[in-house]
Amino acid sequence: MMNAITRLQLFNLSKVNIKKIHSNAALVDNCTSINNRNPRNLEYLRIAHRPHGYHLEKVIPSFWHKLVLTRSAKYITFDVQHFENGVVVSASSQEWPIKKRLYRCQDSAAYINLGRILAQRCLESGILFIHADPELPECEKTNLALQELIKEGITLNEPLRYIHPNPWDLQRPEKPWEIYEN
Repeated sequence: MMNAITRLQLFNLSKVNIKKIHSNAALVDNCTSINNRNPRNLEYLRIAHRPHGYHLEKVIPSFWHKLVLTRSAKYITFDVQHFENGVVVSASSQEWPIKKRLYRCQDSAAYINLGRILAQRCLESGILFIHADPELPECEKTNLALQELIKEGITLNEPLRYIHPNPWDLQRPEKPWEIYEN
C-alpha cells in the first residue's frame, strides 16, 4: 500500500508535468498516442465512407443519418437512422411522457412537439446534419415538424464528403478540419 506521502509526491509530479505544456502546439509535440473514443468522428470531419449503392439503383442511398417518419393508425414516430447501425435517435407520440402532454397523438401540435424533441435529442447526441428523405410524405404536418427541426438548429441536408484532391486537380476544396479566421 502506498502511504499518503508517496501519493502526494506522485500528485505533485503530475502537476509539474502538466504545467510544462503551455500551448496546443506543445501538447501535440508531446503526444505519443491518440485514442479516439468517438466512433462518429470521421463523419463529423466529413471524411468517413458513405454508401453509394449500385449505379443501376433508382435511388442511391448516400447518407450518414437519415430522417424516417412512420405513421400508424394512432401514433407517429420520427427516427434518425445511421446507414450501418440502424436507429440512433427517435421520438414517438407513443412514449408516455410525450403522450400524456398531447391532446391528440396525430395532430399538428404533436408533429411540432415531436420535431422539437427530436431536435433536442439529436443535438444532445451530437448529430447536427440529417438527410431528409425525399420520400417523406409531403403534407402540412410533416412540413411543420421539419421547420421545427430547422428552427432548433438541425440542418436537413448533409455536407458533401471531403475527397482528397489529386496533385493535378485545379480546384482544391477547403479541408473541414482546418479553421480559417478572418
